[in-house]
Amino acid sequence: MSIKEIAGSTVELVIKIVFLIFAASYIMRMATAAYDYGFRIFTEEPVSLGEGRIISVNVEEPVSAMEVGKMLEERGLIRDAKLFVMQELLSENHGKMQPGIYDLSTAMTAEEMMDVMAADAPEEDGEDTEGDAK
Repeated sequence: MSIKEIAGSTVELVIKIVFLIFAASYIMRMATAAYDYGFRIFTEEPVSLGEGRIISVNVEEPVSAMEVGKMLEERGLIRDAKLFVMQELLSENHGKMQPGIYDLSTAMTAEEMMDVMAADAPEEDGEDTEGDAK
């Protein structure tokens, strides 16, 4: 083997090692970010603790979780509209948000806000238990 071949092999090995370190670092950062985001779906804290500010919001037809999330984020009621969409998809209030004017607080969690906005939603078939108690 000549010096030129040894130098070429060494450079190739160093490039592969640098690439593997970069790839492993990228995978670790993305995995950590994905875990943190997934964790926040179920444990997101309110924007402010204690009393909070009451903010009136007007939800209009058609009600889209992304539109509502963007509006809530703009008003300072939540931190992340995309996270709100994921929370809405996984909540028991999925698809139940109703149009209207709501007084929401910065001390409320996203789940509590969804409960308020879905309070007047019509009940689905099979969930009505008032007539079953005879």
